[in-house]
Amino acid sequence: MKCLLIASESAEVLFHWTDPQFQHNIQEKYRASQDEGVKPPAFEDSVNTLFAPIIISCSTMVDRLDDSYTSFTTENNHTYVLHQFDECLYIAANGDGDEGEEVLKRKIHVMKKMIDVRFGMVTLSSAILKKELRPQDTEKRTRLWKQLQSLLETYSRLRENDQSFLIEAVERLIHPTLCEQCIEFLERRLVQQINNSVERAGEEVLHAFILVHTKLLAFYSSRNASSLTSSDLLVLIIMAQNLYPSTVELEDPLPEDVESTTGPDVFYTPEPSPTDGDSVGSRKQEGDGAPMFQFVDPDIQMAQDSLQTLEVPSPDPATPCRVFLEVSLKDGSYPMIPHSMYCLPLWPGITLVLLTKIPNSTFAMSVYAFLEAFAKLEKRLRECQESSGSTRGLSAIHELRSKLDKFIRALTSSGIMTTQLEIAWNEFKTRAFMKGGSGLNQELLKCCKHMNTALCGVYRQCFLPELLGLAGVPQRLSPHLQERAKVMLQEKLMDWKDFLLVKSKRNITMITYLEEFPGLIHFIYVDRSAGQMISPSLHIMDRATSELGKRPLAQFIKSKVWGLVSTTRRYLQKGYSTLTLRDGDYYFCYFMWFENETGYKLEAVDLPILPDDCAPVGMLAWDYYRKLLRYYSKSHQGETVKCYELLTVHLGVIPTEYILQHCRQLAGKLWEPSRIPLL
Repeated sequence: MKCLLIASESAEVLFHWTDPQFQHNIQEKYRASQDEGVKPPAFEDSVNTLFAPIIISCSTMVDRLDDSYTSFTTENNHTYVLHQFDECLYIAANGDGDEGEEVLKRKIHVMKKMIDVRFGMVTLSSAILKKELRPQDTEKRTRLWKQLQSLLETYSRLRENDQSFLIEAVERLIHPTLCEQCIEFLERRLVQQINNSVERAGEEVLHAFILVHTKLLAFYSSRNASSLTSSDLLVLIIMAQNLYPSTVELEDPLPEDVESTTGPDVFYTPEPSPTDGDSVGSRKQEGDGAPMFQFVDPDIQMAQDSLQTLEVPSPDPATPCRVFLEVSLKDGSYPMIPHSMYCLPLWPGITLVLLTKIPNSTFAMSVYAFLEAFAKLEKRLRECQESSGSTRGLSAIHELRSKLDKFIRALTSSGIMTTQLEIAWNEFKTRAFMKGGSGLNQELLKCCKHMNTALCGVYRQCFLPELLGLAGVPQRLSPHLQERAKVMLQEKLMDWKDFLLVKSKRNITMITYLEEFPGLIHFIYVDRSAGQMISPSLHIMDRATSELGKRPLAQFIKSKVWGLVSTTRRYLQKGYSTLTLRDGDYYFCYFMWFENETGYKLEAVDLPILPDDCAPVGMLAWDYYRKLLRYYSKSHQGETVKCYELLTVHLGVIPTEYILQHCRQLAGKLWEPSRIPLL
C-alpha cells in the first residue's frame, strides 16, 4: 500500500506512482461507490479525487497561516508525508506499515533529486516544470511517467537490498591491481580515442566509469573535468540500474534444503502432444496455459487495449540520456549543467558509463548566473522598502544590463529563439530604468518572475532532448564509436568477467575479520569526504549457508543493520556523533569523527541540531555531510578536513571494553584501503 504523488496548488496531478495494492484499493473503493452499470472513473481521476482535499487544505493553510502540516496518520493507520517545493506539493503515503515517516520523507527528497537531474534548471520555474511533468499529449505523458515511476521503483529496490544505497555512499570493488589497470585503460586508450575521433559530434568525454551491478570497479575523469559529486554519482548508478537491472541468480538448492522443504504434493497431468494440424499460435496459447475461449468485460478489454497502445517502447541503446549535474569551476559552483550519459552494457551486470560535455553547455552556466542575479534582486526588493535600500542595487542592475544584452545577442546568433526572453527583458528595463527615479521598486517583483520564467524557457529550448528535433536524432557520439568503445573494454575484461560478477556478490566477507575481531558480526565503514564505503556483503537471497548463517538468520541480521542505520540518522539529526546500543543479544556502535589529510584525528565539536522538518540525513537527496564538513572546516582554516563513520554489530556477550578496542583497531585497519584512488 504505497503511493507517491506530485500535485500543483490547484490540485492537478503532475505525477503519480502507486504499487499494485494501493491501486487495487482505490479501484475497489470507487467501484463500490458507483451505481450499478455506471463505468468507474479513470484511475488518474480517482487519484485526483482522493488527494484533492489534502492538497486544497494544505494550500489553504499556507495562504492563511503561512504554515502547513508535514505529516499525519489516519484512523486506519495510513501515514502521509507532505513537502512543498515551490508550487509543487509532494505527497508520499503508506498503508501497510512497511515505511515510516523518515522513509517516506527520504523518498520524496530522492524523487525531487531525480527530477532535478532529469529536467535541470527547468525545475527553478514552477510554471514550466508543471508543463514538463504533465505534457498535454497523452502518449508523451504516459512515457514520461513510466520513466519516472521506473526510476522510483529502482531506487526503492536498491535501498531495501543494497547497503550502498542504505548508507548513500558508493561501494568499490576491492581489487587494487585490476582497478588501476582499468583506470589506465580508460585514460590512455578508451577516452583518448573517443575524444580524438571525428565521430564524436562535438561532444567530449569527461568521465568514464565501470559498474559491476551497483559497485564501482574504476572511475576516470579527464584533466579539464570537474569532480563528480557523490549525490550525482549515486543517481547515475540508479539510472544505469534502471536501464539494465541486475538479475538475482539463485543458486541450486542444497540437498538438505530440498529435504527440509515442506509443502503440499502437487501432481501434474501432461498435456497431449499437438497434432500436425495445430498452428504455432495455438501451441503457444496452450503452452501459456491460457483458456481457448474467454469472456471479457468490454470496458476491461478496452482498458487493456489502451494500455498496450500506450506501452513505452524500449529505448535505443545508442541514444544517450540527458542529465543535469553539478559542476565546480574556479569561479564557482554551477548546479544542473547538461551532460549526455551513455550506458553501454558489456555483459549482464557489467556496464560502461560515459559522461560527455555537450558543445553549448556554457550557455547553461550563463543562464544560472542570471537566474541567481535575479533571485538576489528579488530578495532585495522584498526586504528593502525605503529608497535608501533600493539605490544600493543600482550599480548591480547596470552591470546585469550589459551582460544580459550580450547574452541575448549570442543566443540569437546561435539560432536560438529569444522572443519571450526579449519581451520580459524589455519590460524589466523599462521599469528599472524609468525616468525620474531609479525604478527599483515593488513593481519589479513581477518583472523578476517573468525573467526567471523566460530564462528557464531558453534553457529548456537549448538542453531538453525532446526539443532538439523530434524528427531527427539529437547530437551524440556515433553508434559506431560507441560500439568500438564497448568492444575494446570487453576485450580488456574478457578474462575477468566471471570473477567480477562473483566478486560483486562477495566483495568483502566477514571471514577475513573473524580471527582478528572475535564476536564481530558486521560493520560498515564510510569515508564521507570521498563518498565511499567498505562493508562485508549481506546476501540473503542465496540458498547456500553464508558466514551469517542460513537465510532466516541472515535476514534477521540484515533487518538489525537497516534499523541501526535509521537510528543513527535520528541521533545525528539531534547532534550526536557517538552511539552505543544494546539490543537483545547484540551490541551496536556508531562513531563519527574528523581527520586531517595525514590521518591525524581532530578534536570533536558539537554538531548542529537540525529541525524536524529538514531534509533527511544522507548524501543522495541532500548532501548533509558536505554541509557538515563546511561547518567543521570553519574552525580549521587552511586544513583539509575529512569525515569518517563506523557502524559495528557485535555479539552482546563480548565485554564493552573489547568492543570499543575492536572499533579503534578496525578503523585503523580500514584507513589504508579507503585511500585507493578512484577519481
